[in-house]
Amino acid sequence: MEFKDLIAARRSVRSYQSGACHKDLEAICKAAQQAPSWMNQQTARCYVLETPEVLETLRDAALPGFNKKSSANAALIVTTFVKGIVGFGPDGQPVDDIGNGWGIYDLGLHDAYLILAAKDLGYDTLIMGLRDVDLLRDKLNIPENEELISVIAVGKSDAAPATPPRKPLEETVKFF
Repeated sequence: MEFKDLIAARRSVRSYQSGACHKDLEAICKAAQQAPSWMNQQTARCYVLETPEVLETLRDAALPGFNKKSSANAALIVTTFVKGIVGFGPDGQPVDDIGNGWGIYDLGLHDAYLILAAKDLGYDTLIMGLRDVDLLRDKLNIPENEELISVIAVGKSDAAPATPPRKPLEETVKFF
């Protein structure tokens, strides 16, 4: 698929027939690793929930009702980044006022690659920010030095969502 078509086809889907298979989840995560990162530090981490018993237990316990329903039948990928590396100098101090914001920035790039790779393999996605961080950290053994940012549903869509309207370019971009 042409890149512009891939971008145009990707939607946030809230109804799934099934989740992605293991082989494709590996390929999606491998593609996400190709995202650029500060000094190639690659601090993004993925925790992939694919087995039915783990998926349903954590979906029920860690997601609010509307996200449980929206991600039903899909695999889930929890994404984090290692804090205190990206945006920090050798002395451990932030290099500017953004600090760990650079880790979030890099993880955003990683997650963008992830959702586009999923679409390229025929899967749809939904990025969810509302989640029980403490429960996920405990159940998935996510270390304290990682910031848990999102849970991403990955699966075959049950419906074809409409293209949402976009603001006019002149409202969001300034050329000088």
